[in-house]
Amino acid sequence: MRFLTDRKRAEGLGSSRQGTHHHWQMMVGSIALVLLVPVFIFTFGAGFGGTREEVLAFFARPFPAIVTALTLYVAITHFTREAQEAIEDYVHGATGKLLYVGVNLFSWVLIAAGLFALVKIAL
Repeated sequence: MRFLTDRKRAEGLGSSRQGTHHHWQMMVGSIALVLLVPVFIFTFGAGFGGTREEVLAFFARPFPAIVTALTLYVAITHFTREAQEAIEDYVHGATGKLLYVGVNLFSWVLIAAGLFALVKIAL
């Protein structure tokens, strides 16, 4: 006679003991985005509408370049964590693992391309 509930019998659906860590990562990322996005919008708006040389000179300054880089990194890593959570919840097996790797690869390519473009503009 086994004294297991239906919940205990469920395979692969137990706690991974990472929920608190993931929750804190998402909360910190959300708070950072709440602060960074308005600053980014006003910073980007200040450099918008000028000639090419004016825009290049604007983003060559440290503050706009740092705000843009931070916003890019935090937003894409936040997106990646959300996408990974959705994949973990709804896609299982080899397809889920491939999607997980694909989302990671895609996000790192986006970060690298964005930072390369920013460095290219700033220098």
